[in-house]
Amino acid sequence: MPNGEAVRCGVRLALSDEGEGVPVLLAHGLTATRRYVVMGSTALARGGHRVLAYDARGHGASSPAEEPAAYTYEDLGADMEAVLDFAGVERAVIAGASMGAHTAAWMALRRPERVAGLVLITPAFAGAEEALSPERLARWDALSEGLRRGGVEGFLEAYGEPAVPARWRQTVLTVIRQRLSLHQHPLAVADALRVVPRSLPFQRLDELASISVPTAVVASDDEADPEHPRAVGEAYAAMIPGSRLVLDQPGRSPIAWQGSQLSRVIAELAREVRW
Repeated sequence: MPNGEAVRCGVRLALSDEGEGVPVLLAHGLTATRRYVVMGSTALARGGHRVLAYDARGHGASSPAEEPAAYTYEDLGADMEAVLDFAGVERAVIAGASMGAHTAAWMALRRPERVAGLVLITPAFAGAEEALSPERLARWDALSEGLRRGGVEGFLEAYGEPAVPARWRQTVLTVIRQRLSLHQHPLAVADALRVVPRSLPFQRLDELASISVPTAVVASDDEADPEHPRAVGEAYAAMIPGSRLVLDQPGRSPIAWQGSQLSRVIAELAREVRW
């Protein structure tokens, strides 16, 4: 996998660049790395797409922000644009999961000329009032402190028992351990856990109505992923004109967990783009 680094304001953003063709930019969620968007699937690169994937600031192999507070969506969005600049890509289909989905929405609202299409995977931000509730922020702060003081096991202790059916619990815990073990700068991730939830990619859901590019929203069922409510994904799809809502098949694991299935959704969306 070809690797490189985009640099912005002293932050080195580790990235990979695979394949040729329609440009697709992958953006991961909070505490994840670039592997955790299409889960290592190479289907997009093999199918006529140039796939750019990068570790967000402080995550994976990317360097920490120069200031502990510099993990806002303004910072994350500017980093995303810097990755496109480094790759020489003017417009791309942006596929983002969770924090990556919110950053992609930030880009579509503030840098629409860089966004050819969107795949918003399990968004969780439902507006400022809910995001900034004291109870919600207290949980993020506890996760941050757990990681800072006790590493992966401290994070898991603060996380507690996953609020999913028994058949999903071991999978959730295994993925958390795997994700957190990949960070070169775990204290930077702890900083991000405090700052990102306090930052707003936009103020209100109705702002999404101004997005005009082809969009797909992937929403997981609450049974498997209660921290990314299906209702939020449905609200995004209802608000963005002409967007397509992609839901899980009953009895199957979430599409957001299946790299090949998710790659198919991204490829289908890319075919709708007018270049």
